[in-house]
Amino acid sequence: MEKHFFIYILANNTNTTIYTGVTSNLPIRIRGHKDHADPYSFTARYNVTKFVYCEEAGREPLIAFEREKQIKSWNRARKTS
Repeated sequence: MEKHFFIYILANNTNTTIYTGVTSNLPIRIRGHKDHADPYSFTARYNVTKFVYCEEAGREPLIAFEREKQIKSWNRARKTS
């Protein structure tokens, strides 16, 4: 089974803090954010647990990271709408 990569966006409850990431295992990665698996992480410190957006980026990690950079350049309104 080949890996597929996903780009995702999380926000806090008021959409004032946004996090964009890449993963090959979306359910486990999102659960880690919601459970504050790393209590010192950005998402734990700012309570960024609301799932806002996700897209599949295919099998190539470099393409996924390039797409992540592109999404990170979006303005706040576009990321949370």
